[in-house]
Amino acid sequence: RAQLRAALATFERLGARPWVERASKELRATGLAKPRSVTRLPVLTPQEREIAKLAGSGLTNKQIGERLFLSHRTVGTHLYQIFPKLGITSRAALRDALAALTDAEDGDPQLGQLPDQ
Repeated sequence: RAQLRAALATFERLGARPWVERASKELRATGLAKPRSVTRLPVLTPQEREIAKLAGSGLTNKQIGERLFLSHRTVGTHLYQIFPKLGITSRAALRDALAALTDAEDGDPQLGQLPDQ
């Protein structure tokens, strides 16, 4: 575990994303979860951000799809990718996670704390 943690820290520092993911998976396999990086904010594409905002406002996948000219399945796929990026597990947490992300991007570290998993 100590070697995996050291390797993970090195890969994160170097920005070697594929190796970060691999080391994280191996660390989880040992029974330990990788702590969320406090310094790195999740990156959402503009479309993911828009879908998250609409889902957080209470719209269904079908309603979001109609607004953005996407299928409801495509919307669901985007949400499936968004949740882990924001460290959440439900639609109910989207609004708060997006608000925290916006606050963090605006430079307010106290308000910008992302929710823990």
